Amino acid sequence: MNTHVETPKKHHYKSPFELRVVVLCAMTGVLMQALNTTIANVALPYMQGGLSASREQVTWVLTSYIAAAAIMTAPVGWLAARFGKKNVFVASLIGFTITSTMCGMAEDLTQMVMFRLLQGVLGAAMAPLSQAIMFDLYPPEERGQAMAYFGIGVMLGPILGPTLGGYLTDYYSWRWIFYVNVPFGILATIGIVAFFKDNKSDASLKFDWSGFGFMALGVGALQLMLDRGTTQDWFSSSEIVIECTLACLGFYLFAVHMLTYAKPFLQKGVFRDRNFVLAMVLQFLVGAVLLASTALIPPFLQNLSGYTVTETGLLLGPRGFGTIAAMLLVGRFSNHIDPRILMTIGTTLMLWSLWQMSLWTPSVEMPELYFTTIVQGFGMGLIFTPLQLVAFATMTGKLRPDGTALMNLIRNVGSAIGISITTTFLSNTMQAVHAELTRFATPFNRALGINGPSLFENIALPPTRAAYDVALRIRAAIDAYASDFRFMFYVSLIALPVIWLLERPAYSLIGHAAQPSETTTPS
Repeated sequence: MNTHVETPKKHHYKSPFELRVVVLCAMTGVLMQALNTTIANVALPYMQGGLSASREQVTWVLTSYIAAAAIMTAPVGWLAARFGKKNVFVASLIGFTITSTMCGMAEDLTQMVMFRLLQGVLGAAMAPLSQAIMFDLYPPEERGQAMAYFGIGVMLGPILGPTLGGYLTDYYSWRWIFYVNVPFGILATIGIVAFFKDNKSDASLKFDWSGFGFMALGVGALQLMLDRGTTQDWFSSSEIVIECTLACLGFYLFAVHMLTYAKPFLQKGVFRDRNFVLAMVLQFLVGAVLLASTALIPPFLQNLSGYTVTETGLLLGPRGFGTIAAMLLVGRFSNHIDPRILMTIGTTLMLWSLWQMSLWTPSVEMPELYFTTIVQGFGMGLIFTPLQLVAFATMTGKLRPDGTALMNLIRNVGSAIGISITTTFLSNTMQAVHAELTRFATPFNRALGINGPSLFENIALPPTRAAYDVALRIRAAIDAYASDFRFMFYVSLIALPVIWLLERPAYSLIGHAAQPSETTTPS
């Protein structure tokens, strides 16, 4: 067992103002990158008409961005070591801002997909580098607050995406969901260039093209399979079968390559850290539940409760406030409470909110909706910040860029898998419940005749059958959403035992004063 001692250093900025500018710019980068994973969802119907695309074709606007960002997240650690965090981060900000402008100016679907692909490639480094930068800026005893700032960007992006996207689309144009990135991208670039000082690099590093190629094949094929599986009827489609085969092949070759190659592009040390590996499991669950619930609630409110896109966004906004409150609270008190206790409380709150959502009906009252979503957001905030602290508590600074890249990749993959599974589960459950209920909509059902005599008398007429079908579809949808939320509840139970398999960090999170050194003990 190797023991590495990292002596934490105070940040080397001349004034608190410079430090705050760097932190704010890093937060802006991660918020823009996270926001663009969901902001385009609500605008797809409008983009479909503006780009003269079919419903299936326009989904490539989402798929191209998500797949490209997932593939390019993995090598961020190597890029930062080879070219320096500052250079890579500035290039990412500039590229993301330019491609956002190009997306807003796209005239047809081909241009849009190409520009979104570039946007995903160039913006992939912003989230992991923001996290690595904040870890480097603060000593261990102050990292709770730093991870709270980072978490606000990561968690708020997917939550506020539908809200902001709906507002911009309703009141301006779908093109503004891309143009809104431009001023923030420019300001963040100026701030990083002017004030961020860390620019270390190692020009002697060689890139592991084989390892990257295998991982890119696995991640890219998996993302395509997950994004297109629902529309292609999963494994009844030859496309999905091919993508699944390529994903399995890519991950298998990558695993073999990691075990046999001397210097893979992801350092092997990150996989020897017990806390980090367990934290990746929890990060996967958080990503899956966060994005899956974000994807399920808007259609529930719009299709069943009759809210508009803008109203739905405003109803979901308080969840973001709950997340912010929890993260700021945890950041302030993380030095005095075992992070595993905080994560357990957060998981419990998240489980309670999912169970309450499974009881929702189209007539759910607004106070109930607000309270449940705020509790869920608060629970997510209690999980996310301590999770980042525990994940990197026993990791050396040299491994940290690779670790942050992997954590962000796992969160993105978890989000994609969560959305795909819950969407498929919703569709299949809806069909099964509708088929079951249809058996009872006949003239021979006496209960139907008692409860609806006027319709019962004319059940043979097409308009009457259509009215019954609408009622049955609504009932089936309610049951399907309830089953989906319960499914997420049971899956999230896995987090509770995993949390207590984590080792408690040695520094300042156990009610003692911060220690003068940070001890790293990879298992």
